Amino acid sequence: MKIAVCDDDNFFLGQAEHAVKRWAEGQDLTVELQLFDNGDSLLTVSRTEQFDVLLLDIMMPLFNGMELAHVIRETNTAVKIVFLTSSPEFAVESYDVKASGYLLKPLQYEKLCSVLDDCKAPQDEESPHIIAKIPQGYHKIYLSEIECLEAQNKKTIFHLCSGKVQDALGTFSNYAKPLTIENGFFKCHRSYIVSIPQVDHFNTAQIRTRSGMQVPIARGYGKEFKEVYFAYMFQKETTND
Repeated sequence: MKIAVCDDDNFFLGQAEHAVKRWAEGQDLTVELQLFDNGDSLLTVSRTEQFDVLLLDIMMPLFNGMELAHVIRETNTAVKIVFLTSSPEFAVESYDVKASGYLLKPLQYEKLCSVLDDCKAPQDEESPHIIAKIPQGYHKIYLSEIECLEAQNKKTIFHLCSGKVQDALGTFSNYAKPLTIENGFFKCHRSYIVSIPQVDHFNTAQIRTRSGMQVPIARGYGKEFKEVYFAYMFQKETTND
């Protein structure tokens, strides 16, 4: 896990560092920990690195932790945010940035461990998703939101069911890994993967999605797509029954 702690109090930074390392040792977990004494520095680093957890002091001068969290959430929906503060007055606002924890100072080790355990635990109730690297940071995209994945030049394009388009940095093949037939996707062309439930019409050469997008089927893939499509839809109907 990659964890960042941001607090303008160097003494508390040392305490938090010790507590996080102690927790990691107890979990037999390798943690890459970075410490920041101001929000600007953390924000700069977070634009190029993806942290799993951010521990943010709220009461910092110039750029407080709550403001920092709001800015980070604009481009990163995946990172877990935990607030560290001496005041409970921001507890309600913490819900606006989907905080994973709100810990009062002085920090209680047992409560920190409980929050970090929750951050570490797999979110079984959460739908499958992809963490896409975008120019502004990182963005979580649920598989159920994807209509089509497209490779275009040196970028990967997510065409979403909502009609929105999200450009992502990184290789098409890397993002394609979870988009399997079992998850309801089919690679119909070297540059396209389509969501089977989002198919509205198709023939041997082309697929039309529900949004009206035209997706090509590569030569030789038409028969296989037809078989996969009807097998998937039959299985879905059987499951629903």
